[in-house]
Amino acid sequence: MDVCYNKLFKLLIDKGMKRSELKKKVGLSQGTLAKLSKNETVSMDVIVRICRTLDCTVDEILDIVPSPDNGTADDVQS
Repeated sequence: MDVCYNKLFKLLIDKGMKRSELKKKVGLSQGTLAKLSKNETVSMDVIVRICRTLDCTVDEILDIVPSPDNGTADDVQS
């Protein structure tokens, strides 16, 4: 499974907030902001801080999407 933060960036647009503002308010590093932009995983601590800052829930900022290979651990047979 992969993660997609498109909802986060749409929410920022709706709130009229720039990514640099989010970075400053949440206390994100440039590397973490880059990970979010590339739909890479970040720590749960970062997700919680973003949600608290934006007064939203996790499902309002990210989606869990199937991996490109569509494989899961349940698909592995012994």
